[in-house]
Amino acid sequence: MENEYIFKSERLGFRNWINSDLAEFAKINSDPEVMEHFPKPLTEQETAAFIERLRSHYDKHGYNYFATEILESGELIGFIGLAFQDYKTDFTPAIDIGWRLKKSAWGKGFATEGAKKCLAFAFNELNLDQVISTCTEKNSKSENVMKKIGMEKIGDFNHPKLREYPEYEKCSCYAIHKDVWQQSGQVHKHINNGLEKA
Repeated sequence: MENEYIFKSERLGFRNWINSDLAEFAKINSDPEVMEHFPKPLTEQETAAFIERLRSHYDKHGYNYFATEILESGELIGFIGLAFQDYKTDFTPAIDIGWRLKKSAWGKGFATEGAKKCLAFAFNELNLDQVISTCTEKNSKSENVMKKIGMEKIGDFNHPKLREYPEYEKCSCYAIHKDVWQQSGQVHKHINNGLEKA
């Protein structure tokens, strides 16, 4: 299994999507609680189309919302990753970071751990200057993850793809620049070095 992973964090593996992911990912996307901050849960057919879009995105850009597994068990828990967004706003086109995890994976720090690793991939491997993240104004859990990985709020906006869904249209946007991320990383590096010498 290890050979499939594009990269790994301490507990998670990140890879492109495969056909056998459909059943499990469809279960995640059909859960009303998981999809609380989206207009509606997805059918299996809609999930299949989503997987195809993710694979095409990977072929074009070299990244996507990665299929994310627990290394210890190989269990697919959803996605954490990156996507190119070109809908019309003041801060796009841009690359965003996002996540969607099954309920059994909530509350364990997976989203934060995985998002931090994806930022490292974005800045170190893809050499991006900035990564953004968006969520609906009521999605405080996602907002908390954005804050935990060092992002800062840059504003609120009406999402152009959600105009037909007024309840979800108002969103917040967070961002982190490479230099800010590097500075925070240097601090951690010095702390770690100090521990090693102690």
